[in-house]
Amino acid sequence: MRIRFLVTATICGLVFAADTTIPDTPAGQQFAHWLKVFNGGKRDEMQKFLEQNRPEAAKRLDQELGFRQMTGGFDLKKIEESTPQKITGILKERDSDNYGRFVMEVAPGPPHQITSLGLQLIPRPAEFQAAPRLSEQDAVAVLKADLQKRTGEDGFAGAVAVAKGRKLVFSGAYGMADRERQVPNRVDTRFRIGSMNKMFTATAVLQLAQAGKLKLTDPLGKYLTDYPNKDIASKVTVHQLLTHTGGTGDIFGPEFEKNRLTLRALSDYVALYGKRAPEFEPGARFVYSNYGFILLGVLVEKVSGQSYYDYVREHVFKPAGMTRTDSLPEATQVEGRFKGYMRRDGKWATNTDTLPVRGTSAGGGYSTVTDLVAFANALMEHKLLNPEYTKLLLTGKVEGGPGGSKYAYGFSDTTADGVRWAGHGGGAPGMNGDLKFSLESGYIVAVLSNLDPPAATHVSDFIAMRLPAR
Repeated sequence: MRIRFLVTATICGLVFAADTTIPDTPAGQQFAHWLKVFNGGKRDEMQKFLEQNRPEAAKRLDQELGFRQMTGGFDLKKIEESTPQKITGILKERDSDNYGRFVMEVAPGPPHQITSLGLQLIPRPAEFQAAPRLSEQDAVAVLKADLQKRTGEDGFAGAVAVAKGRKLVFSGAYGMADRERQVPNRVDTRFRIGSMNKMFTATAVLQLAQAGKLKLTDPLGKYLTDYPNKDIASKVTVHQLLTHTGGTGDIFGPEFEKNRLTLRALSDYVALYGKRAPEFEPGARFVYSNYGFILLGVLVEKVSGQSYYDYVREHVFKPAGMTRTDSLPEATQVEGRFKGYMRRDGKWATNTDTLPVRGTSAGGGYSTVTDLVAFANALMEHKLLNPEYTKLLLTGKVEGGPGGSKYAYGFSDTTADGVRWAGHGGGAPGMNGDLKFSLESGYIVAVLSNLDPPAATHVSDFIAMRLPAR
């Protein structure tokens, strides 16, 4: 069995064909079979394949199908290494511009069951051409076509805004805000934004630092003098909380599920998690920590003398002109804040039973695409921070992802195909959002969705890759 894929690429204007052949080995045969079944996306076929060839994965069939839904399947781009029991290579997602490296290993004897299968997101390999950058007009045209396609396939529902500085280049809304009542999304629909709140929290912390009310190099315990765990208090600095290098851990898991409806204030999270010791020596490495940003919210409250919510409302949202952004409790009726929908057993279900009581300094608030554009402009125009502290806020400090991505203070700092972007995404069941803005080109991309990730991320990546570099 020799399965052949023809891959074309363009380098320096020369077009050539790379003949990629899946080797006729036990590992190659299993990979070819898996790729065919995965791309087919049929529940019964995937279940049968997994039961026969990867039994442990058959127990999480819904996760496998969810992953297929996220990616749209894969195209094989290259085989990198092949032995009878192992095969590695490069795949590209069909629904995005993402590339991944797969590693599959199989058992030495028949029926050569799959013993491991890993897939890691990687930067686009140089041998494969990036999507061409277009004129602004053409980029908007292909974005509209892409959005129509995704919406028609029930892969996107939400709102999109693209701007260059204060000039709005494109805005549009797609799909349903409430599927039961057939209420369509609008450009001013308030979508839950997940971890995108971290941008507001980091901005607030740096405002206080700029005002001389705190120092980024100080330990948390200098301000939270009664913090329960002494190692966290004495060793973890504000800088480390802002860069996810403090080892402060997450908030989600069994404890959150058990206490979800009683976590009403930031102090409730500290009462639940505050006795935990650092997961590693503070400053040793990057590990994303929602709890670290809860602590930053508590820090804002302590230093400013205001509640976190009042502070960001007065010092971030108001000066930025963000009139439809907040974190009011879920029990509060908020005009324009609708439902989120997540996949359960192959069908859309509301995410109501997964939501926190109220958004926090780590995430869970709500906003609109036009408010997020206003926020990006306020930062670029130094309405929230002076030039020195704006640069400090947005400049990457630690490695935080593939493709040259670094984590700054509550923002990513990513260079993709020669264009540098700042921003942050957010995602949870039934919600996904992304904000990107380039200080070099002035372009701003804001996408919000009331569907599972990566509904919004795929759209923001798509248009960011195609907008002019300048």
